[in-house]
Amino acid sequence: MEKDSAIMALAALAQSTRMDTFQLLVRHEPDGVPAGELARLLDIPQNTMSAHLATLTRAGLVTNERQSRSIIYRADLEGLRNLTLFLLKDCCGGSAELCAPLIAELTPCCTPGVQVS
Repeated sequence: MEKDSAIMALAALAQSTRMDTFQLLVRHEPDGVPAGELARLLDIPQNTMSAHLATLTRAGLVTNERQSRSIIYRADLEGLRNLTLFLLKDCCGGSAELCAPLIAELTPCCTPGVQVS
């Protein structure tokens, strides 16, 4: 990931509704959520939700797919992966032991069947 792309992704997430939307989509992977349902779940007008989804899509954090009359939105987990790797690249100046606690904390959240509070 290039620096400009990372800045765009971080900027997209630096707004409360977009962060809530992204987190909701991550929780609904891999099925995704129709746009209207996202607006309803977050109590956001549909036109406002559409603008937020467009921002997240341009930032590479959300994908969409038309299914009949609905547009299903999904978190772009590859985009999240790329952003995370960009942020952790050259972690702690190459001193892997300094990043070990961070990596250890991330691992349980991604293990199937394990809930982290």
